[in-house]
Order: sequence, then structure tokens, then C-alpha cells
Amino acid sequence: MSGDVVYIDSGMLRNFMVDVFVGVGVPRVDADICAEVLITSDLWGIDSHGIQRLKMYYDRIKQGKQLPVTKISIIKDGPTTALVDGGNGMGHVVAYRAMQLAIAKAKEYGTGAVAVRNSNHFGIAGYYVLMAVKEGMVGMAVTNARPAVAPTFGVEPMLGTNPLTFGCPTDEEFPFIIDCATSITQRGKIEVLDRLGEPTPEGLVIGANGESLTDTKSILKRLIDGTAALLPLGGLGETTGGHKGYGYSTLVEILSAAFGGGPYLRGLAEADRDKKTPYRLGHFFLAVNVSSFTSLEEFKRTAGNIVRQLRGSKKAPGQTRIYTAGEKEYEKQRERLKTGIPVNPNLQRDILIMKNELGLNEYQFPF
Repeated sequence: MSGDVVYIDSGMLRNFMVDVFVGVGVPRVDADICAEVLITSDLWGIDSHGIQRLKMYYDRIKQGKQLPVTKISIIKDGPTTALVDGGNGMGHVVAYRAMQLAIAKAKEYGTGAVAVRNSNHFGIAGYYVLMAVKEGMVGMAVTNARPAVAPTFGVEPMLGTNPLTFGCPTDEEFPFIIDCATSITQRGKIEVLDRLGEPTPEGLVIGANGESLTDTKSILKRLIDGTAALLPLGGLGETTGGHKGYGYSTLVEILSAAFGGGPYLRGLAEADRDKKTPYRLGHFFLAVNVSSFTSLEEFKRTAGNIVRQLRGSKKAPGQTRIYTAGEKEYEKQRERLKTGIPVNPNLQRDILIMKNELGLNEYQFPF
């Protein structure tokens, strides 16, 4: 096996992921959805949520922690709203179908809102808002997650990394999409550092006494036993605005749990301690039809003017460029479609485990 990072064609990796999902019992149509969400993350440069996550889903299905066949139930259905039960199936499939439902309602009534309960990790939230954007809509997607983040002035992991994600069309080649956790960093990025054998920077994670932690491998263990916690956006205390990230994270928790009556905060922690207990995550999706307010062309022009004026504003000394959300992902995708997806040595090891266990010998990786 190579000791270096290698670059693999995104199409090959996508096909491999489809075959891995199918190999553990996921129906082909659902495997396509899961793989498409993951490879989109890799193409956008969000390595923490792409193929790196494949082994996690693989293990959870084999352990019986989540079901490979997703059976979705619509518990309540109204003209503009719905409550969906994901049946402990594949989070990507549950989220995809839920946003499809929200979009369909928005096409007819202007707005569609769908709450989800009993789901699982669904990859990058930005994928689902992009679904709305492609239909000429504004999209929003949120999800709660297993506890990892301390409230301001606390040290116990209570909230998930809880992304608050929004997207809208513009008249440029790429939409405006902001997809980020309400914590400074997320568990997935700590896992990337672990794979790379690198320490965690100071100021991201605290211990039970409020001290900054940097030992990456130890942090991942301590997040599970509750003796370490990520910090909310803004950092420690209120001086740099940590209470703002904490507040937005709480908003996501409420939207994800209260509409669907699902578990929250400590109620999501048991799944980390028991291999059979499902995560029972909650999500919330919103689609708003732009044409219900104004013409799509006018909306796109205004949104495009806003981001262009921001990028054209005065730059700080030594800086050559100002970005707006979605721009780096667009450029990274163009680059990686040419160069391939980086696969580090630890990820290579995981890929080979899945390949060998499932007998996917048709894939000849250069490691």
C-alpha cells in the first residue's frame, strides 16, 4: 500500500461507493443517492464528509445500527408541510426524499417545509439545499447530531455540530451556498486530522476543566466518553461571540427535534456508547419558491450583485481576494474533476478492507 496521498478519478470512486453500498444491502437506486452525496462532498473539497465517511456507514450497517433498506413513512401531510419518519434507514436517502417533498410543495404553494425523525447521518447538508436551488428556489437544511459541543460557559458535550445551511440561485456560474457547522470545527475534521496523524489546533476543543486539547486521537475517544467538547462558533465564552454559535446551534436542535418529537441533546448520546442503538437523528428542510415573490431572473440578478459587490470591496493588506460562500467549492470541483480525489494512506487502508471483504476485485487502485 502506498505511503503517500494518491489521487483517484471521482467517477471511479463514485462507482466503488455504489458497489460498496449495494454489497451491504442498500438497493441500487438508494446506493446511487448515497454515493452522489458523498462524491459531491469530495468534489467540493469537504473531505471530512466524502468517501472518508464510507467505512463508517459500512460498519454501522454491518453492526445492525442502521438499516440498509430505507422505508420512509409520512406521518403528517399538509399542503405546505409534512412530518416524515426515516425508519432508521440511510440518512442520505431520507434527506433526499424529504427535500424532494418540500420542493414539490413549494412548486404548488410557494413554500414547503418537511421535518424528519428517526434518521441517520446524511452527509453534507449543502447537497440538499442545492436540490432546491436547481429548481429556482431558496433552500434550507438543518440536522442535529450526537453530542459533541459544549454550551457557552459549560464543558459537557451537549449539542451536535448542528449545521445551519442555506442556498439560493444567483446569475453567476455557481449559487450562493453556506454550509457549515455551528461549532468552530466538526468531528469529521478531527477525524481527518487523525488520519493524517496531525494534532488538533488549540482553541477548538476543551477538556472537562476547560483546558484546550490538542491530542487528536485522545480527543476522538474523549468526545465519546464526555470528557472533551468542541467549542461553538465564536469560541470560548462571550468575548469573541461564542454565545452566538451556541444560540444558532440550539436553534438547529429545536428545529430538528421539536417538530418531529425526536430525541435531543443527551438523548442522542446513548447511540455512541452502544453499537446496536440507532442514532434517531432529526432533520428539517425548507424550500421557498422564488417566483412566489419576484421573477427568478430579478432575484438571481440581485443576489449576484450582492456577492459581486462583496468580492469587489476593499481588501485587507496582503490579501489578494475576497470569496463568497459557494465560490471555493465551485473552483475546487472544477479542479478535482481534472486531478481526482485525494486519498490518504489511512483511507487507502479502509478502501482495501471494504474491497476485499466484498470481493470487489474489478477495482484496481494504485495502492
